Amino acid sequence: MASQFHLADLFETVAATVPENIAVICGDQRLSYAELNDRAERLASGLAAHGIGRGDTVGLYVYNGPAFLEGFIAACKIGAVPYNVNYRYRADELRYLFSNADSACIIHGAEFSPIIREVRDGVPTLRLAVAVPDGSGEDIAGSLDYDALLETPRGGPWERSENDILLSYTGGTTGMPKGVMWPHKAFLFACAGGAGHFNPSGPLTEPADIADRAAKGYPLKLFPLAPLMHMAAMWAAWSALLNGLTIVLDSGRVFDAERVFDVAEREGANLIQFVGDAMATPLRDALRANPGRWDLSKVVNFGSGGAVFSQHLKDDFRALVPSASITDGMGSSETGISGMAEKSADGVMRLPANENQQIVVDDRLGDVGETGFIARSGHTPVGYYNDPEKTAETFKSIAGRLWAVSGDAGRLDPDGMITMFGRGSTCINTGGEKVFPEEVEEALRGHPAIFDAVVAGRPDERWGERVIGIVSLREGHQAPDLAEVRAFLGSRLAGYKVPKSLLIVDSIRRSPAGKQDYRWAREVAAGA
Repeated sequence: MASQFHLADLFETVAATVPENIAVICGDQRLSYAELNDRAERLASGLAAHGIGRGDTVGLYVYNGPAFLEGFIAACKIGAVPYNVNYRYRADELRYLFSNADSACIIHGAEFSPIIREVRDGVPTLRLAVAVPDGSGEDIAGSLDYDALLETPRGGPWERSENDILLSYTGGTTGMPKGVMWPHKAFLFACAGGAGHFNPSGPLTEPADIADRAAKGYPLKLFPLAPLMHMAAMWAAWSALLNGLTIVLDSGRVFDAERVFDVAEREGANLIQFVGDAMATPLRDALRANPGRWDLSKVVNFGSGGAVFSQHLKDDFRALVPSASITDGMGSSETGISGMAEKSADGVMRLPANENQQIVVDDRLGDVGETGFIARSGHTPVGYYNDPEKTAETFKSIAGRLWAVSGDAGRLDPDGMITMFGRGSTCINTGGEKVFPEEVEEALRGHPAIFDAVVAGRPDERWGERVIGIVSLREGHQAPDLAEVRAFLGSRLAGYKVPKSLLIVDSIRRSPAGKQDYRWAREVAAGA
């Protein structure tokens, strides 16, 4: 029985309570909770037998599949520190990440063995690499075989604390990736709903309550579409694991909306979760192009989080899948889940303000009507790993409490809500006015010829910065001219927010989870 708010303790109790429940489905692979726990336990024993222990960092450099969950849980079991690795990174980016994380162990897909051999000499802390079979046939020389490691006799028990750390590395689309340090207890309540998202009893009050949450969890199948290396997907996964739900994973290497619905129908998925318009748009388009193709009567929710989910897409989903509710969550790597978004008249979305969520202006809490940055208190990270300077900028003591100050700009409104405008780091200053790209991007994606959009600023002698729209087109549509697009946006946005130039590209560069790459957007805008 769990005696502390530690993910491994809690998961072990869930597995003991509902051992026969299916924990994860990925292609032909199906693991019960008992099997998932057993494999993670044997992996933990193997890691420990090779010298990986308490406080050591363990990178998870694998595509979607049970191995990602097994590696995460195994690291937690031995008191080690799991962290996510972006599998699109190249050698120099991986060297930086592995070195910044003081990596002791990397669990990687076999196909990544050559790049592991290339970078490991530049990571002096790296003591162990473990290759997960993936059918690639790649030579794994220099790495241990994952399946062989699973044959290690069981070890333990291992020392654990609810103050043990998880590392959540940010995507690095506006700067170098940073490792957000989440204590287990804070992660549980801020990112995984305190094991109460899918249970009538709500969040845990004591660690021992987890057995009740597992026994009485709703019989649901959750299908997170973002890759597990995107921590929003891991938030969803842990919310499900702690209630005994089934997690359905997409084993595909690229996002394919039709395959998603094939899997959802075949496995009877109930909750489909994705990241903003980049995933919502092709999902909506697939439904429109294939009326009646899929029986989605078991889908009860389409939920987005981590990026803008436009109102016109929400309306389309309601019409196309009337059995499903539509939710739009807001959160960040530094704050966890901030709440469910409401429609905003002059920003991207609105969120509730409360004692643990406020606006911070400079080094004080903001007053009604002020614009600053959305901040969270209570269950928060404790800083950035190996980065005291950035930690001091983001995690601030205000009015006797620690506040995690996100990069999301917002305004405190008189009705007790916060209007969120967008990321402050991507804000464009044009003629003294602030333009947040997310609002303009949402409006651009409403144009019938535009499939995707990103907005960036370009230096301008007169305005300081000029708003540049970068768009990709829907198949079969001609490029609209700038005057037409400006007229379309004129009824939706203030004049200073409307792009002064429009660039047509083949595709918008995004992360695997669908987030815009603003560094790339600024380069494109500057070179146009």
